Amino acid sequence: MEHEIFSVQFGGAEIPEVYDDLVHLEVELDNELAGMFRMRLATPVGTDGTWRYLDDERLALWAPVTVSVGFAAGTEELISGYITHLKPTFDPDPDRCFLDVWGMDGSVLMDREEKLKDWPDKKDSDIAAEIFDLYGFTPTVEDTGATHEAEISTVIQRETDMQFLKRLAMRNGYECYVEGTDAYFRPAQVDAPPQPVLAIHFGDETNMTSFSLEVNALTPANVAMTQFDPLTKDLIAATAMASQLEPLGELDANAILGPGIPPGLVNVGMNVANGNVEMTALCQGLYHQGEWFVTGEGEANANQYGHVLKPHGTVTVKGIGETHSGIYYVTQVTHRITLGGYTQAFKVKRNAIRPTGDEDFASGGGGLL
Repeated sequence: MEHEIFSVQFGGAEIPEVYDDLVHLEVELDNELAGMFRMRLATPVGTDGTWRYLDDERLALWAPVTVSVGFAAGTEELISGYITHLKPTFDPDPDRCFLDVWGMDGSVLMDREEKLKDWPDKKDSDIAAEIFDLYGFTPTVEDTGATHEAEISTVIQRETDMQFLKRLAMRNGYECYVEGTDAYFRPAQVDAPPQPVLAIHFGDETNMTSFSLEVNALTPANVAMTQFDPLTKDLIAATAMASQLEPLGELDANAILGPGIPPGLVNVGMNVANGNVEMTALCQGLYHQGEWFVTGEGEANANQYGHVLKPHGTVTVKGIGETHSGIYYVTQVTHRITLGGYTQAFKVKRNAIRPTGDEDFASGGGGLL
């Protein structure tokens, strides 16, 4: 069993007494939301009537915080952000007085000001790179293809920069998120090498305390869109009937349909696109949202797992039968460090069932089921 190592830095430096007073620490990383941290500190009162931490400028609102965690082999940064909430609690019992410190990752700075702005002659990916650069992030952006030409349809922003980029990401089937000083605008990385194996009911290799799944045959659907071309006034159409993402199993959304059961169909309405390229991208993005027909959640004993599980990547799961064992895409991880140990609660999704045969289920041993 591994023993966790973690550090909390305020303004680039640790505060040694924080570790003695730390009641619990939680970092939540999510594909769709800003990363968040929450910590509770005991706040002893001094003989002079002052409370520890309450007047400490290192723990003031908007002070920078970085949380890293790991094991003997090394630590990884979980989140780098800012304190956004302080919540002191005073109880008649001095041992039950606490300070809750909450904060968010660097994307919070992109969500402060609502803007009304036009973006003529830009691709969505160009807009993302420009906004990331404005905040000093190093951008990793994948080309979205379609240019929104000013004489046809200019992109208008009516929200904060982060809300705006999330909207652009959604219509392209992309993810948009910040990790430390890096910012990403790209499709789900389903072809990334899987993180170490998670296992349940697997003897000495078991490292999960719980796991559950839902398989929903109603979510996958083909997507179609029809509109008049704004220049020629011709009727143009676009469809998405297959995934452009790698299936994470043998049987994808189309393969699970029973005999005589047609695929679902969604017709996009109340949306204006700048020509067939943009229409196709919108349809494909919606198709990708619906193709994740397997969702799951569980909790890993991190000290047994021995690794830092993160979202925006894949993980191999075994011990849950041949149909469901395989590679999943991680969408959320909540890291919790308490006096009782280190746990990782997580959510995953999958766009297929059954293994492909290429998975590596070894984790100190072989086997699948």
